Amino acid sequence: MKIRSTLLATAGLAAMLAGTAYAQDAATVAFLMPDQASTRYEEHDYPGFKAEMEKLCPTCTVIYQNANADVALQQQQFNSVIAQGAKVIVLDPVDSAAAAALVEIAQSQDVKVIAYDRPIPDKAADFYVSFDNEGIGHAIAKSLVDHMKASGVAEGSGVLQINGSPTDAAAGLIRDGIHRGLKDSGYKTLAEFDTPEWAPPKAQEWAAGQITRFGADIKGVVAANDGTGGGAIAAFKAAGVNPVPPVTGNDATIAALQLVISGDQYNTISKPSEIVAAAAANIAVKLLKGETPEAKTTLYETPSELFVPAVVTAENIKAEIFDKGIQKPEEICTGEYAEGCKKLGITQ
Repeated sequence: MKIRSTLLATAGLAAMLAGTAYAQDAATVAFLMPDQASTRYEEHDYPGFKAEMEKLCPTCTVIYQNANADVALQQQQFNSVIAQGAKVIVLDPVDSAAAAALVEIAQSQDVKVIAYDRPIPDKAADFYVSFDNEGIGHAIAKSLVDHMKASGVAEGSGVLQINGSPTDAAAGLIRDGIHRGLKDSGYKTLAEFDTPEWAPPKAQEWAAGQITRFGADIKGVVAANDGTGGGAIAAFKAAGVNPVPPVTGNDATIAALQLVISGDQYNTISKPSEIVAAAAANIAVKLLKGETPEAKTTLYETPSELFVPAVVTAENIKAEIFDKGIQKPEEICTGEYAEGCKKLGITQ
């Protein structure tokens, strides 16, 4: 009787463990992105996350949603994926402050939250994975400052600063990095703008007003991403400014890489989103297994992993973008950009 009871107990434990393993393997994971103003989420982040999840957990279900810069819509999507049984939610918040309540809701239901790209300062998520946003802001500003000095732009000259969305904590980190990069540069900030929803048309409209206001006193523009930088460039071109003063960017979008090749944009940041997306998938699977992912650092009391990206200019675009296979020449070096690609040695 004792032997039979032991065997039954062992069999029951094995069945329970098998059931737990199956539940982990067949779990639902949600990937919730914030907006469509940047093309990266559909083109890079989600495909990268999905591909890594298929490798690590082929029986897992991945739900993808994009909130299109709508806080209320993201909250609905968040509640919906919990109702659909998501055990881990990878969240890139539209509004970092509002996202604190979402984390609290999830954790109260034993659902894990990975803050992605944008941190959630007011409530610690289970993990945070991103590129180093403060480091990005500092890098693009320092790159611009070094370029302006090398070009002989006199100390005391003015620059514009175009930040990202005021509701995005990552934009705040980029802004802080830009401030640090400009602080002891010898150049003065003529005006600064927080771009609602990161929307390029809003950045363009603001930049147009500053061009009217400051004219030739604008010797450079530190823009927090390629969309806002592209908006500034469009404003200069519409005003007939030639050449356009050096403008920064971030994300290495196809449009921005073409602007770097043509000389209209000075720099961007190469941060293949697939790297962070794959890391998020690895963290999600560990959380599903009940493991504690290794933190490389801590930000806002949240265990974190931050990747360091590369600044890209015309000088290193071939090595950083094309030689590494991040983009193919035939996708970038089209039409009016073909000649620039030849000059930079990207194509023959």
